[in-house]
Amino acid sequence: MLLIGLTGGIGTGKSTVCGLFAERGVPVIDADLVAREVVEPGTTGLRQLIAAFGDEILDEHGRLDRRAMRQRIFVDQAQRRRLEIILHPLIREEILRRIHQIEAPYCILCIPLLLETGRQYPVQRVLVIDAPDELRLQRIQERDGIDRHQAQAIINSQIDRATRLRAADDLITNNGELEHLRRQVENLHQYYLEIAAARA
Repeated sequence: MLLIGLTGGIGTGKSTVCGLFAERGVPVIDADLVAREVVEPGTTGLRQLIAAFGDEILDEHGRLDRRAMRQRIFVDQAQRRRLEIILHPLIREEILRRIHQIEAPYCILCIPLLLETGRQYPVQRVLVIDAPDELRLQRIQERDGIDRHQAQAIINSQIDRATRLRAADDLITNNGELEHLRRQVENLHQYYLEIAAARA
């Protein structure tokens, strides 16, 4: 099976693109969703986080308070690294388990930090989703309810755009027009089917 690593900076529209591939019957594994699942109440992941960071990372329902955790690791790189050391192996194990269960010509593996984490997954192609910075800032502010300064700080904390574009085998540009996005996804869908057929 052909494995496509889909990545892009925050606010580029990765979820929308994944949804468009899913509409075409393509299996999509979303690392962000897996990351949420491995820290659900009762999981090893959540127990390890509590042991490392204390009960104050939980909300009133005993779930991980993501906003509090995000603020905590954003200002302290050592704590961020500690979080990654705990979560990344759990996420990787679950993603690999899911990949092995899929029977399809190709699969989309959506990993926002694919390039930052050293490409720990056996992807054959890297698909980068790109969008203008101003549009990204607007999306992040609206989605997360934060101000422009905070949104820019999040963008600045990620790998830079030029590095991401250099790593791309394939590129989708999201200018905010859904039809334009659909056409790009459809073209790549056909291309990936051709590659997968040639590999079979």
